Amino acid sequence: ELTPLHQSILDTLSGGYGLFFRQLAESVRAKWSEASDLELSDAVWDLAWSGRLTNDTLSPLRSLLGSGRTAGATAHRARRTVPRGRYGTLSAQVSRPGPPTVSGRWSLLPAQAPDPTHRAHALARTLLDRHGVVTRGAVAAEGVEGGFSAVYRVLSAFEDSGQARRGYVVEGLGAAQFAMDGAVDRLRSAERNPPPLAAVVLAAADPANAYGAALPWPEPPAGATQRPGRKAGSLVVLVDGELVLYLERGGKTLLAWPPAEDPRLAAATEALAAASRAGTLPALTVERINAASALTSPLGRSLEAAGFHATPRGLRMRP
Repeated sequence: ELTPLHQSILDTLSGGYGLFFRQLAESVRAKWSEASDLELSDAVWDLAWSGRLTNDTLSPLRSLLGSGRTAGATAHRARRTVPRGRYGTLSAQVSRPGPPTVSGRWSLLPAQAPDPTHRAHALARTLLDRHGVVTRGAVAAEGVEGGFSAVYRVLSAFEDSGQARRGYVVEGLGAAQFAMDGAVDRLRSAERNPPPLAAVVLAAADPANAYGAALPWPEPPAGATQRPGRKAGSLVVLVDGELVLYLERGGKTLLAWPPAEDPRLAAATEALAAASRAGTLPALTVERINAASALTSPLGRSLEAAGFHATPRGLRMRP
């Protein structure tokens, strides 16, 4: 339910342009002079979660995830007081550009199409653009309301009109697969004999990671208690398309499936180290491997060979 503060933000952005948080705050405070930066940022995220606002960068989302807050955490929350300074005369001041969780330009999203047919068409098109090949598992991973049956009719209509193809694109996933012509052509033109032990590091929730979507996650390695999942901040390392490593958010816990002498493990750890050295990943300190200490685990030798260094906390790699 929209509050007057929410509505004031929407009215400020109704001109169709994007505003930085500080510009937005100054406009809103012309009517709501007592609104704090915290209240405004919470209201902005309420509108973003409800599909009314968007941003021109992913930086605020990364900052929000890094702060430990989650989607919906701002809703129905009591107002927080400004903490006092150490000597009672200082107060917490928000930086002039605004909190990092609301950086970038904020703008209105187009109003939701009232016609359910239009919405279903847009959803099916988005799935095709995002996944290339849409399968039952991919739709389930997206959490689409109504599941695969909700988009099946639209995808079938795409097939009848020549906008998509249906068939056994990926072996073993059934005939209810839909793909755009471009995706099928790219798969056909892909190298038939890729170089051996080709490793790639992906976000666990990346559509390019088939595990947890089109493919089920494997059982945790022997001794491990944590299970992999498509979680924000987690990483997977695939070697020749097969899951080899799963790194939990924060980089402290690593799941590894191959044994220590398996060459796939060496390729995966080298790819992980290379991504960190390139600055793609932050500094990593692996403390646990399959629930055992990284410093004593036989699998830790592969990390050390890839460039990780032993520290009192674990095996560390700096960018």
